[in-house]
Amino acid sequence: MKYTPFIYGILSAVLFSCNSRQQTETDIVKSDFDFASKQLVFAMTETGKAIAEESPENKQRREERGWGPLVSPRTIDKDGKLEPVASRDWTSGFFPGELWYMYEYTKDKKWEEYARKYTDPLEREKTNAGTHDMGFKVYCSFGNGYRLTKDLNYKDIMFESAETLITRYNPAVGCIRSWDFSRDKWQFPVIIDNMMNLELLFWASKESGNPVFYDIAVNHARTTMKNHYRDDYSSYHVIDYDTITGEIRNKHTHQGYAHESAWSRGQAWGLYGYTMCYRETKLPEFLEQAKKIAVYIFTHPNLPEDLIPYWDFNAPEIPDEPRDVSAATVIASALYELSQYDKENDLIYLDWANTILDNLSKNYLAKEGSDRGFLLLHSTGSKPSGSEVDVPLVYADYYFLEALLRKQDLK
Repeated sequence: MKYTPFIYGILSAVLFSCNSRQQTETDIVKSDFDFASKQLVFAMTETGKAIAEESPENKQRREERGWGPLVSPRTIDKDGKLEPVASRDWTSGFFPGELWYMYEYTKDKKWEEYARKYTDPLEREKTNAGTHDMGFKVYCSFGNGYRLTKDLNYKDIMFESAETLITRYNPAVGCIRSWDFSRDKWQFPVIIDNMMNLELLFWASKESGNPVFYDIAVNHARTTMKNHYRDDYSSYHVIDYDTITGEIRNKHTHQGYAHESAWSRGQAWGLYGYTMCYRETKLPEFLEQAKKIAVYIFTHPNLPEDLIPYWDFNAPEIPDEPRDVSAATVIASALYELSQYDKENDLIYLDWANTILDNLSKNYLAKEGSDRGFLLLHSTGSKPSGSEVDVPLVYADYYFLEALLRKQDLK
């Protein structure tokens, strides 16, 4: 794929400024991890308080649903209170993942102890076949733990989780089912977020030698690439399939502004997912897809100058729309990896990623000792439903630390 003259113009500016940037850039990796080391200790204290203060009514409802105990922070609610979640929640693996990243950066055993404390309660999810979010919950927690410690118990949990995940695969569709709710609306919904859960399957295939995991992951990625993407390489959020024929029933953007709009975090999931798929398969089609998604994002006229996207690229009140910092952190992390595979354009990817991290560090960090211990402000979960708008979100923090580690590794 060849870039447009517009992209080449940006690349020229990147090349011109490269040396001066290296000389003047503050070591944001160190400063941000120093900040995170203090803030995450505070977060653990705040999480413990929030769990202890759970109302009897909430506790009863949670136990009746079989969701298990509260385990980790997700966000801050409208009243400014920290909102902890049970292991069943799709975000439960991100906070332990942050703690594992702290251990990776510092090599301090206390962070391993913290990470284990928040990882181990998620083991009950390994047999939860009612969700596609096994990668988010298990790979971000146990996966990072196994990578850093080689704990064989963690390995066993990951294998069982992968086996559970593939029970949601439908050969007629060629995808893993995402949601089980709203069955009156969708037969077999597949969301772009599901690309992120394929990493667990690729890992399981490599570790076991069983090609079934690999084949399911590749089939899912190819089907998604065929059906989720428009001609301009923007993505729908949800594709609904017929469970018998595999035919498309409808194309929706559930968490975006409109069905034909480009929900920002959905574009981020796709960029990250296809970059990861190329790493695991070396299939050129996945690299090309990632490159084209990146071009869509960074040539969009509604992308702000600081490269922190609005919650939807087509939101009607831009520039007076909420940002989505979580989309920015996922994009930055993906770009650092993409720069390793597309050497023809690596400098521009690095400049985009560095610009995102610079601006997040300057303008979007929480205040130390406040904001319930979260690292970044101004993310958006689901604006159409009025949920988690302009708040901290745990997955924004997770991919922020991952991006910082990837930046350091490139140095």
